[in-house]
Amino acid sequence: MCGIVGFVNYKKSILPYKNVLTQMTNELSKRGPDEDGYYLNEHVALGHKRLIVIDPEGGKQPMIENYSFGEYAIVYNGQIYNTKELRKTLIENGFEFESHSDTEVLLKSYIHYGKDVVNHLNGIFGFAIWNSQTEELFLARDHFGVKPLFYTIFNDTFIFASELKAIFKFPNMPKIIDKQGISELFGIGPAHTPGFTVYKNIFEIKPAHFAVLNKSGLHIERYWKLESKPHTENFHDTCDHLRSLLEDSINRQLVSDVPLCTFLSGGLDSSILTKLIGNYRKENDLSPIFTYSVDYVDNDKNFVKSDFQPNSDNYYINLMTENSYSVNQKVVLDTPDLAKYLEDAMIARDVPGMADVDSSLLLFCKTVKQEQTVVLMGECADEIFGGYPWFFRKDALESGTFPWSIAIKERQHILNPSIAKEVNLQEYIDYRYNEILNEVEILDSDSKETAEKRKISYLTINWFMQTLLERTDRMGMYNGLEIRVPFCDYRLAEYMWNVPWEMKALNGREKGLLRYVCKDFLPEEIVERKKSPYPKTHNPTYLAKVKSMLSNIMSDSNAPINYLLNRDYILEILETDGKAFSRPWFGQLMTGPQLMAYLCQVNMWLERYEPEVNL
Repeated sequence: MCGIVGFVNYKKSILPYKNVLTQMTNELSKRGPDEDGYYLNEHVALGHKRLIVIDPEGGKQPMIENYSFGEYAIVYNGQIYNTKELRKTLIENGFEFESHSDTEVLLKSYIHYGKDVVNHLNGIFGFAIWNSQTEELFLARDHFGVKPLFYTIFNDTFIFASELKAIFKFPNMPKIIDKQGISELFGIGPAHTPGFTVYKNIFEIKPAHFAVLNKSGLHIERYWKLESKPHTENFHDTCDHLRSLLEDSINRQLVSDVPLCTFLSGGLDSSILTKLIGNYRKENDLSPIFTYSVDYVDNDKNFVKSDFQPNSDNYYINLMTENSYSVNQKVVLDTPDLAKYLEDAMIARDVPGMADVDSSLLLFCKTVKQEQTVVLMGECADEIFGGYPWFFRKDALESGTFPWSIAIKERQHILNPSIAKEVNLQEYIDYRYNEILNEVEILDSDSKETAEKRKISYLTINWFMQTLLERTDRMGMYNGLEIRVPFCDYRLAEYMWNVPWEMKALNGREKGLLRYVCKDFLPEEIVERKKSPYPKTHNPTYLAKVKSMLSNIMSDSNAPINYLLNRDYILEILETDGKAFSRPWFGQLMTGPQLMAYLCQVNMWLERYEPEVNL
């Protein structure tokens, strides 16, 4: 994986802007620690930071191809999983290849297919291609937005980058937070509305969209979406079809010229990956797959069972290791480090995020990167197969809002009273909620339950899953670690979207169909294990640490958080160890300690990024 940047100005020469291009590109060094490259001509500048995964020599970027009808230059972040098929088609159409890199295949696919190239790709990607003859820039992002791609137009210049921090390196780039930005931060956050950021006039290419920039302007188009169709296969054929898609998705993502591993929690999703990859490696006379698991100092002593976290992972990790062709290594994180790296986690996102849910993954990736470069992770299975509690809880289904973020009154109350008078979070959240629900296609043939679950699935896939994918990309790439997500294969999502809920939630279980399909190759205890989320620390010293950090911030009445948020309410949150905010801030894990850590991140963000609040 890599980092990409660029800018285009049709009204003046940008040749003198080489230094700007270098500064922007260098801002993404963590995404691409191995190499950098630049392309600069009269009206366009492209920069690339590379993490070498495939073809060290043949995959250098920007990659340039000269044809009789123009010069093409590409900067690309991602991995194309159907490279083999694309290469075969291109060779049949007269193309020749100098490398085995997917970058060359992607560039020549664009030359062959034009903007329709996106309909021929299976992978995770954010890329930009410049056509010197037409003076046109083509940008595209993968089906679910696994790879990021941001853009803005400033002073007649179109600017894009993999991360916001690179855009901010463009001279005099404003960082303005308006009413919508406040609503995104504290009404929606750490999720965000697809296509938008918290910063005024800075956007993202939406998942499953491409953009064409030329002298007439910017044109953005959607190339793919989940389409509702009747499911015509019987139960037996559905299981076979699902198993085939699952194995194909995983096997495609094993291509790498560098070390590759999996994250293993002992849950259903990571166990499926570990087992099937282990089988593949054993059948092909390869060494066992390395797996990595995360835990926290003294978690065994402090674990508290809850509805959302019913059991700890260690027993199941050991069970899975014994029952797969794998070698496991445990990474144990300590409480002080979770707090220490809160700022790094915020910087990785460029906005406040999921507190120690982020910093723990960042630290986990930091350790794994010492030995590995590519990891496969079980992210997205809960969204695709119906694994979250809100798929089943009546209060969540009838909440009339995003079920992972129902503490709307508390969110409104946390705003500074002067800002709260100008910003109505409930109104903004309702607008975004209804906007996304209007996209859902319900079939006349859908049962009442399937229709209801289509809505909650669509919300989860297009909002909650995006937040976790953003977390995965930023925390991994901050360490130069590429994370692949086989359950996010768009073909798998397309298929499962139309499987009736009664079949998907077989036996009334979360991910019931997936459990059934895997019962022949996973231990029964793994198959029947109740969903348990990404592990967090239960060590009381963490609460004490973040409480101390937040207390120190609030002891300074001039701390910037006071101008944005409600000082009295934050002090009440401190006095009650977070209980004054009665429900999780986001999802299942962001309770009292995580809320206080999040508030620390807000102040860190205000101090470091110095956004201008303009209501």
